[in-house]
Amino acid sequence: MTQSDVFHLGLTKADLQGATLAIVPGDPERVKKIAGLMDDATHLASHREFTSWLAKIEGKPVVVCSTGIGGPSTSIAVEELAQLGVRTFLRVGTTGAIQPHINVGDVLVTTASVRLDGASLHFAPMEFPAVADFACTTALVAAAEACGAKTHIGITASSDTFYPGQERYDTVSGRVVSRFKGSMKEWQEMGVLNYEMESATLLTMCASQGLRAGMVAGVIVNRTQKEIPDAVTMKQTESDAVKIVFEAARRLL
Repeated sequence: MTQSDVFHLGLTKADLQGATLAIVPGDPERVKKIAGLMDDATHLASHREFTSWLAKIEGKPVVVCSTGIGGPSTSIAVEELAQLGVRTFLRVGTTGAIQPHINVGDVLVTTASVRLDGASLHFAPMEFPAVADFACTTALVAAAEACGAKTHIGITASSDTFYPGQERYDTVSGRVVSRFKGSMKEWQEMGVLNYEMESATLLTMCASQGLRAGMVAGVIVNRTQKEIPDAVTMKQTESDAVKIVFEAARRLL
């Protein structure tokens, strides 16, 4: 095993070359794609769900590191990157919209998240908001508009689970516990835009510890219409979201 300054990522502070901004997708396969939009892209490490690359934007180092799915693994990546000097985190992902007016291919910029996770409670009590950093949010909105994306700005429901926590009944048991029965309709009535699985942990963790974080996601399905996304559309939407987070990072450096 190579030398590492942190427990899981397999990275040293020297590896990051002074990078203070990280782009954090969930999927390890997205990391190389994002780094490839920048200059001098170099693979750093791959351990479990954590794949990391270093690249440069206008000569400034940026680390791209996957978090895996969900809050617990996200908290590990963010904590260890922060130990190595990162202070700004931009999450990019894909999502399912729950408002009828949002179309597949649109982009959502999260201002805050409904805390349907458990990991965020390890950083701040439930009364503390999972809120995005204003500068990160502004940069993501400006980047989305510059890229010509139809953009929606608002609140995300962030769940620990993909099935019951997002009120899906197409499961082995077909059962959803009482806490989540009817929950999607309630979130819709409150104006919540979408579901995803990492932002509550990321935003709570960063807001409560003096770090900056923002969140952008491409819409790959609208759950008021269907549950399964189209593969071709999904790839294009993912590509658009990646371009937006790159542009936002450039604006924040």
